[in-house]
Amino acid sequence: MSADIILIGPPGAGKSTLGTLLAEKLEAPQHSMDELRWDYYREIGYDPEVQKSLWEQQGFNAVVHYWKPFEIHAVERLLAAHHDCAPGCVIDFGAGHSHYEDDTLFARAQQALAPFPNVVLLLPSSDLDESIRILNERTKEVAPPDFDHTSFVKHSSNHRLARHTVYTKDETPEQTRDRIIGLLGR
Repeated sequence: MSADIILIGPPGAGKSTLGTLLAEKLEAPQHSMDELRWDYYREIGYDPEVQKSLWEQQGFNAVVHYWKPFEIHAVERLLAAHHDCAPGCVIDFGAGHSHYEDDTLFARAQQALAPFPNVVLLLPSSDLDESIRILNERTKEVAPPDFDHTSFVKHSSNHRLARHTVYTKDETPEQTRDRIIGLLGR
């Protein structure tokens, strides 16, 4: 059984920050999807010119749709490449890598994550509307103008993939890190 910790959740939930803090505290390797994804995407034909054209003609939501087959490929590749890290890895997904509205892609994500008992969904609050408000505020300077957190927070995919959900509101990242470590018995 894998001792890896996999962090999932919407944009701005703190996956990268907590990934770094957990890896440092546990003295474990960290693998960040945000750093690795483009190489994985290119393996199956990702084209930045197609992305650029979609963005210009149809907006960010079209780009998100274009990314989906690349995102599931990246999940499968990352988890296969690091499934036997010793003493365990900390893996932080990009936001779209655990958000699948397509049933076939979602089934692939479920299968890829099945061996991992420590899949942690990060959300600011158990009140999903409050989570959306908090995340919109956190990401307003960096998110595209037509971006909306609602689907990332309310769609069932993140919730169904997670084995644990951790709410972070009113905690420092260090407090959340320590609570995750305690929750997982590390």
